[in-house]
Amino acid sequence: MSLFHVAAAALVAVGMSSNAQAQLAPATSPSCDLASAPGVAQRLSSGGRQRTYRLFVPPGYNGRTRLPLVLDLHGSGGTSAGQAGTSGFETLAAREGIVVATLQAEDGRWNVPVRDDRADDVAYVSDVIDHVAARVCTDLARVYATGFSGGGRMASLLACRLNTRIAAIAPMAGLRWPGPCEGRPVPVLTFHGLADRQNPYAGHAAGRSAEWLESVPDALAGWARHNGCGLEVILDDPPGPLSTMRYEGCHNDADVRLIRIDGLGHSWAREDIDATVVIWEFFRSHALQR
Repeated sequence: MSLFHVAAAALVAVGMSSNAQAQLAPATSPSCDLASAPGVAQRLSSGGRQRTYRLFVPPGYNGRTRLPLVLDLHGSGGTSAGQAGTSGFETLAAREGIVVATLQAEDGRWNVPVRDDRADDVAYVSDVIDHVAARVCTDLARVYATGFSGGGRMASLLACRLNTRIAAIAPMAGLRWPGPCEGRPVPVLTFHGLADRQNPYAGHAAGRSAEWLESVPDALAGWARHNGCGLEVILDDPPGPLSTMRYEGCHNDADVRLIRIDGLGHSWAREDIDATVVIWEFFRSHALQR
């Protein structure tokens, strides 16, 4: 059996009960009257700036059941529409009954590392969560963040700065340890191609700023320390293009793991592993403790 199928089966088994409980929970949102919507642009004000995002509400939404929310963040220079096509989360959400908010950075670039003269994207994400929850019955214990490249770096920052609202993260080709971070342990799943030249697995990208010094294993270790995991990283490297690095004994079952893909460049993983499916199976096994 392939590593993908083993990982997916394990995640499914863990996540089934929590997913069923959330689907049956009574609605508590004051406004739960938005009909299903296939990627409709939304507008809101955040920090005195007009911002937008793309909202997908799955077919069959009944206006009563609280649904999980996935925040999907595009790469640097990208758009929310482009990221929706890249990740395919809306297609999966239609099957699984998930709300997806695909966010839009100002000028296509997230404010990470944070600069005071740019938009406060952490506040923007928090405002988007509130904006969605005012329109769709949302399970606020099951809000998750994923993203590609620069969106993965932003998802990492959210896990640090917004971990009272974000239950788990799963960056693609962009994990960072933006510490020091305070607050709860955050479950982390990340993917990275070993042939990624844009955001090298080993860090130390030639001719680039300090932001690009950190390697993926170093970022993973930072999250393992934050989550109180064991000191030793465990490498599972069976034959084939997929291998994993993971830490055990993490507090509150906030597991930290990396799936490495031989030969994958700077792109969303689809061929050797369907990253979108595996991300959702990881997310559904984690929720905030209320």
